[in-house]
Amino acid sequence: MSALHVAVLMGGWSAEREVSLVSGEGVAKACEALGHRVTRIDMDRDVALRLHEAKPDVVFNALHGSPGEDGTIQGMLDLMGIQYTHSGLATSVIAIDKQLTKNELVPHGIRMPGGQVVKSASLFEVDPMPRPYVVKPVNEGSSVGVAIVTEAGNYGNPIGRDVEGPWAHFDELLAEPFIRGRELTTAVVGDRALGVTELKPKSGFYDYDAKYTDGMTQHVCPADIPADIADACLDMALRAHRLLGCKGTSRSDFRWDDEQGVDGLYLLEVNTQPGMTPLSLVPEQAKLVGMTYEGLVQTIIDEALK
Repeated sequence: MSALHVAVLMGGWSAEREVSLVSGEGVAKACEALGHRVTRIDMDRDVALRLHEAKPDVVFNALHGSPGEDGTIQGMLDLMGIQYTHSGLATSVIAIDKQLTKNELVPHGIRMPGGQVVKSASLFEVDPMPRPYVVKPVNEGSSVGVAIVTEAGNYGNPIGRDVEGPWAHFDELLAEPFIRGRELTTAVVGDRALGVTELKPKSGFYDYDAKYTDGMTQHVCPADIPADIADACLDMALRAHRLLGCKGTSRSDFRWDDEQGVDGLYLLEVNTQPGMTPLSLVPEQAKLVGMTYEGLVQTIIDEALK
């Protein structure tokens, strides 16, 4: 393996900045352990100039959220002629948008929750569907801004204008029926679905804090689920990865209503820039199949350079 000059893009200004910094530093240290020369870039508005000056062989995109995950950075790197890890422009534009993802995957037989995009202000007048239901930003990742609206009226009935929630921060939201049951996730690296992890938050649900706060969520890896459910997760995650045109790695998140069998398994979203922190799910599943963290990083870089 020849040594490369790898620029690691991290940080930025999205809601997931702090997680991206941890992911990026982990990737940078792994690259150095592999013998590569590393330039760390905490992304700011001068990122194109800094990349031009660095002249890396490849960019490892460790950004999460916009603009690192929505096609913006991908388009800039395409224009600059710099090779980069993870998915390209078109895939990133589609996958960051939960409704566009449904439009792409559901016609191919991948089961996803129904739902509709609603104006946030409309929630103060009437529910868009029977409770319980979920509202979430259309184009944020890592469970940023997810709220479960229950029959008990936990946000008021109708939702109160002065109650904190995603409706206070986003003009539009995706409303979906709440699917009871269990939280599952499957990582794909290259063209291989690695495994299934069950996520058991110790309180509440698997939101942003539960994902990235040590001790708040139990990871059961591999998940203690029937073989047909595990096989369905692996199949759906790999099919989604291919249909969307993902590269490097992706992570598909599921809800499984265990009273419904395989018919109760729903894909929620596909993350094209999954975390690479010590608590992240892709490195955990890679370890399950015998891949070290450094090996995972190198595999992602190798695919970028193909």
